[in-house]
Amino acid sequence: MAESANLPAELVASVRAVCLRLPEAHEEPAWVGIRWRVGKRTFAHLLAIESGWPPAYARAAATDGPVRVLTFRSPSPERDALCTMGQPFFKPAWGPDVMGLVLDGGVNPGVDWDEVAELITES
Repeated sequence: MAESANLPAELVASVRAVCLRLPEAHEEPAWVGIRWRVGKRTFAHLLAIESGWPPAYARAAATDGPVRVLTFRSPSPERDALCTMGQPFFKPAWGPDVMGLVLDGGVNPGVDWDEVAELITES
């Protein structure tokens, strides 16, 4: 079941504005949170981690929350650089090209929305 109640409207609007300006992109509820896809391929997924749920995301981000995270696809050279940076970036165990970014919760107080837009666009 999709759960987007714990996603601030302003945050969803910021990510949506970047995602939906891309050709053929569409938004849909994910099993948790919201995802944006081109065809059947997800290129961005926004969700909340709270009280360690969902556990796979909590483990990947190394936090029980509450935080909001964005996962996206990243090509190898950039992915390696993001992994080296550490927080607020994290590498989930699924999908070789998937990366994550903690957007709030004190981990990333100054989100650089230009960088987020670039990461999403490249995804």
